[in-house]
Amino acid sequence: MTIARHPMPKEIAALSLDEVAQKFTARFRDRKPDWAAFEDAKIEGFKRAQHRFIGAGGSGKHGDTAAIPPRAFTLSIMYVEPGQGNAAHTHEVEEIFFVLQGYLTAFVQDEAGRRIDIKLGPWECIACPPGVIHGYINESLEPVYFQVMLGKGRPEAMGYADDQLYQNREAHLKG
Repeated sequence: MTIARHPMPKEIAALSLDEVAQKFTARFRDRKPDWAAFEDAKIEGFKRAQHRFIGAGGSGKHGDTAAIPPRAFTLSIMYVEPGQGNAAHTHEVEEIFFVLQGYLTAFVQDEAGRRIDIKLGPWECIACPPGVIHGYINESLEPVYFQVMLGKGRPEAMGYADDQLYQNREAHLKG
């Protein structure tokens, strides 16, 4: 006999095993790249595609019904071409970048503008603590794929360090 040692949440316990398998499986081939997931993604130098697997990630968009419903974290795969990255920002929770293919330069910086670059290759990661200004750029000659996780099922939209991007984020979420 097999015994589950931990109880299931009510909403999951009501599902059949087939429904659990279907609802909680996501395949890359079924993900649609979202090139407009972020306010800064329309700006040259910050263009990138988000492939949502669990929840919405740091975009603040929570309407992707193809993604696995979030519980305690989000998970996305980012595709970033050479010369592209994202704007410096913060989150209210930890954010992790885990490189799968290619090379990524992540950074952390303080409010005085001091920045430390961290070069990451395949199977390397950085965990960016809550409130620490951070971001990344692909300085290599090849595209990079990396996993992004946020430590909350429904995180707030990223808090851009740039005031104009920060002011525009609400309009972006409505659009």
